[in-house]
Amino acid sequence: MNQVHAGDNLARMRQLPDGAFTLVYLDPPFNTGLFRQAERVRGVRADANTAGARLGFRGQGYAVTRERTLAFDDRFADYWDFLEPRIEEAWRLLAPDGTLYLHLDYREVHYAKVLLDGLVGRDRFLNEIIWAYDYGARSKRRWPAKHENILVYVKDPERYFFDSAAVDREPYMAPGLVTPERAGRGKLPTDTWWHTIVSPTGRERTGYPTQKPLGVLRRIVQASSRPGDWVLDPFAGSGTTAAAAAALGRRFLAIDENEAAVSVMRERLAEVPVRYTG
Repeated sequence: MNQVHAGDNLARMRQLPDGAFTLVYLDPPFNTGLFRQAERVRGVRADANTAGARLGFRGQGYAVTRERTLAFDDRFADYWDFLEPRIEEAWRLLAPDGTLYLHLDYREVHYAKVLLDGLVGRDRFLNEIIWAYDYGARSKRRWPAKHENILVYVKDPERYFFDSAAVDREPYMAPGLVTPERAGRGKLPTDTWWHTIVSPTGRERTGYPTQKPLGVLRRIVQASSRPGDWVLDPFAGSGTTAAAAAALGRRFLAIDENEAAVSVMRERLAEVPVRYTG
């Protein structure tokens, strides 16, 4: 059965057998150095405690209250001491034809590329996806940062699974340059994905501060897994990967030790058969 585990992702991953997942999606906190308080939403509030070295990861920094706000802390010094062993475990859990997606931003992605090249080999690198959006404040002192990076590595460069035909097509940016038939069919996405963030007023919004758009995860799940395959998200957050996997007929294991995240997933996945552990 699909599973949501409340607890430390490293400990849970170490309990799992080698090669169990066709797709692993890692969306760790980005080490922004910021504390973010979300707007008032349906759900619970998770207040960050300033004590502890790994706020936001091991659960010590969160206390659930009855108020209806979410908070998220992305400040800690030992980022790679935390992330590297989790990447190693994720790679062990990847099936022989599996694919790993690591979602970061400009602050850490270059370090992640060097780390993964050394850990698994440069020949396992498949793509760097740029997810670009156009929303939010604009700096006047530099080019505004409006994209995130997703590194894609495959377990075996000769036999990895990838199904471009299953991916939702997108509109041509210049439909007048192609035939009406091709314009109506749309084009396959490239490694640059133009996709809006989760709308602050949209139905998809859960209020969880790091929520990713369903469309982005849907594309990843479509391309790199088959119906019935297992999908792993060790930093599940609002449960977008789980929601995409369930909608597309995949099985999932979502892990998060933040009580607020698990509460959001319980509500979001209410219609999905899920076993909750931890």
